[in-house]
Amino acid sequence: MTAAHIAQKTPIPVEVEAGKDYWWCACGQSKRQPFCDGSHKGTAFAPVKWTAEATGRKFFCACKQTKAGPFCDGSHKAL
Repeated sequence: MTAAHIAQKTPIPVEVEAGKDYWWCACGQSKRQPFCDGSHKGTAFAPVKWTAEATGRKFFCACKQTKAGPFCDGSHKAL
């Protein structure tokens, strides 16, 4: 599998709503970062579904190197 495209080297803060589904872009090609817009089609990548348990702010990974997807784990600091 090829490596994901680095969309940016800092996480993206998002205000999420409890009970709502979010589809995190894993390929890095989406124009709607950090969420999927279908740009992965024809690749080995697929979006990651995450459902918010509570309303609040979450920091979604934008470098696509996280081991804790869809959230930032600090991997961007090594890029």
